[in-house]
Amino acid sequence: MNFYCDIKVLPDPEASEPVLISNLISKLHRVLVQLKEHNIGISFPQVQKTLGNTLRLHGTNASLSTLLETQWLKGLRDYCVVGAVSVVPDNCKYRTVKRKQSKSASNKRKRSIAKGWLSAEEATLKIGDDQQTMLHLPFVQLNSLSTRQTMKLFIEHGKLRDEETEGQFNRYGLSSVATVPWF
Repeated sequence: MNFYCDIKVLPDPEASEPVLISNLISKLHRVLVQLKEHNIGISFPQVQKTLGNTLRLHGTNASLSTLLETQWLKGLRDYCVVGAVSVVPDNCKYRTVKRKQSKSASNKRKRSIAKGWLSAEEATLKIGDDQQTMLHLPFVQLNSLSTRQTMKLFIEHGKLRDEETEGQFNRYGLSSVATVPWF
């Protein structure tokens, strides 16, 4: 991961930053599936309570150049500025950027029933809705092309590390193992 490219969303009166970032991630996911790409990671250098206005792509010069040559940003070019593929600065830190899922009460009930730990009646009585884990992380909101359902993809930036950890990224550019440069 020695190269990166920043994509910054521009202020728009019709769409908020989170909506534009969600659209970018949705389109990125589709092109990563098409390209069968596992070597491109993402981060959000402006992350705070929201993901901010910048999506940073990480990878090799070849993988990022190939990605940017596709027309994956079609329809969003008026809403963002795409930077050049650049070399990662020396002496940077590293961190994981991964998906974090909440443990919903309904999923706990389904799992308990499927594993045979509880009957359906017992699961309903013992696992109340108050056992749901709430996440206070920034997220993107995506629409599934197959089910047409809306889902929230919560994104957690891990602790800073001195050393890079290699690995593969999922088709959203996220990994619980592989790190991306942080600067």
